[in-house]
Amino acid sequence: METLAENPDVKYLNFPVYSGSDLELTVDDNGTHWRLWSPEAEAAKVSVYSYGLNTPAVRTIDMVRSDGGTWVASLPEKLYGKFYTFSIRHNGKWLKETPGVWAKAVGTNGERAAVINMSDTDPEGWESDKGPALKHINDAVIYEMHHRDFSIDPSSGIVNKGKFLALTEPGTTNPTGETTGIDHLKELGVTHVHILPSYDYNSVDEANLQSGQYNWGYDPLNYNVPDGSYSTNPSEPSTRIREMKEMVKSLHDNGIGVIMDVVYNHTADNDDSNFSLTAPGYYYRHRPDGSYSDASGCGNETASDRQQMRDFIINSVKYWAKEYHIDGFRFDLMAIHDIETMNLVAEALKEINPSIFIYGEGWTAGDSPLPVEKRALKENVARMPRIAVFSDDIRDAIKGHYSDAADRGFATGKPGLEETVKIGIVAATDHPQVDYSKGNNSKFPYAAAPTQIINYVSCHDDLMLTDKLRKSMPEATDAERQRAARLAQTIVFTSQGTPFMFAGEEVFRDKKGVHNSYKSPDSINAIDWNLKHVNAGQTDYYKELIRLRKEHPAFRMTTAEQVARHLKFDKTLPGLISYSLIDNANGDEWKEIKLVFNGSGKPQEVRIPRGEWKVIAEDGRINADGLGSSKGGKIIVPATSALILAKEK
Repeated sequence: METLAENPDVKYLNFPVYSGSDLELTVDDNGTHWRLWSPEAEAAKVSVYSYGLNTPAVRTIDMVRSDGGTWVASLPEKLYGKFYTFSIRHNGKWLKETPGVWAKAVGTNGERAAVINMSDTDPEGWESDKGPALKHINDAVIYEMHHRDFSIDPSSGIVNKGKFLALTEPGTTNPTGETTGIDHLKELGVTHVHILPSYDYNSVDEANLQSGQYNWGYDPLNYNVPDGSYSTNPSEPSTRIREMKEMVKSLHDNGIGVIMDVVYNHTADNDDSNFSLTAPGYYYRHRPDGSYSDASGCGNETASDRQQMRDFIINSVKYWAKEYHIDGFRFDLMAIHDIETMNLVAEALKEINPSIFIYGEGWTAGDSPLPVEKRALKENVARMPRIAVFSDDIRDAIKGHYSDAADRGFATGKPGLEETVKIGIVAATDHPQVDYSKGNNSKFPYAAAPTQIINYVSCHDDLMLTDKLRKSMPEATDAERQRAARLAQTIVFTSQGTPFMFAGEEVFRDKKGVHNSYKSPDSINAIDWNLKHVNAGQTDYYKELIRLRKEHPAFRMTTAEQVARHLKFDKTLPGLISYSLIDNANGDEWKEIKLVFNGSGKPQEVRIPRGEWKVIAEDGRINADGLGSSKGGKIIVPATSALILAKEK
């Protein structure tokens, strides 16, 4: 057993925990009740306010110590429309006021929690609302977007620009008449939107929204309430809740699920976070000298392996799933969390809705006191059977390494990456024809099933695809770069696993070469929807690629055994990857699907078995119904393109 001198966190092992469902506010027929978990507090109080900002308390109630390390207080009336904060005395000093860690409604900038009737925030028809039913995660096509990016540009034609309500507006178009907004998502064919952090975060001043501040939102403030900057009235606590629900219902009504990006691994503040102001030190990991451990790279890391923090994470995602009908969760820096917690998260969510899925970043941004074998790492995903991780293998192999803007990948002509791409194609499962010793990132098949892998070439982080292609192909034309983008995404969308794309890639948007645009202005981050007209061919290619995947279960096998049995690679020259999906893979109507990827900068000849083949993709064109027919034999595959052939019998 470690001593306190060796590990200052040892003392938290003996803290009492509270697992009741009445943290921190309950309103019933007997009045308004508070229960704050704060085991080390010497005293605690609740302050009640008439307004969300800049006004004195109308009353203060001393709290009384109760069971499980909690403090309680009650008033006989229902305080709907009021606001409140907690404060505790710790080591002889009264700490700053806090809305607590379980605020479900807040005022401007989340400084005070609000007392509202949650049932009043439900849109019409909410009781029957539900997202798309999925048997397996890899039936999904995930579209990652930020509220402002998607709608803020004038070309979006959307009224509620940068707001939750932007996704409730049908019939919006760009100036040349192409669809935007929710109609664009339907037309594209994606099944789920992964929305960047939508909980209440710290970095945008909700009292000064006219200044056009921008942030991704990876700086959590209040985990269990939507961010006010995406609402039409941040000062009215019910508005952000109702409008987020209206967004979810609108997407559901259009057959699209909603994935929340959740950031339980760190908080925006250290000593002044809501965690620190209610139970100082407990929710975080520390170094031996008592300073904050920082596996997040953001100043601190939370301690999911501690019971009250573990319960918080589990109960928080359950709350979003039940109250907001959320269909999936993407865990930021998931490897800061422990495997046991993540498995419990999956178990709890699947009980609510079997179609809910969970995926995350299987890495940290720094070292952690949590032992490597306990971390929810990519390499440990086989021990988390109902959770998926991002494949940095396929990402870096296709387009070039994320850390070097000039580095090319398989799709942009760099040889020697074929085996790493193959690791992505088989979704990091054990396959007799894949030599993991030649992999650039992973050296062993870490996934137990293809349902544990998210395939992508770019996301909000680092250079998005267009910018990466411009940096790594400086002499090329945009037309040539678009060919490379088509090849890159064809590999992703036909690979085993779950495809994931970044919003606007389908119109060849860019972010003006900015590597980390987390607080860049709209001029960098906004999608220019005029590009949908300029690059109509690119959009059409994405639509057909998505349709091809959705219509053919061969691309969506669910076990490693299926992949090993039905996916057969061919021997090829460098710069080429060729394989077949055989024997009506996963019940597909096509007996065999032949895929050839030519990442080299020159045409390559391949030999296709003789037979009656339907040409699905060729020379930068694709049609899920077919472009024509082929008898096989010697076929020239043009540079930087995919050839897809289908044999029906």
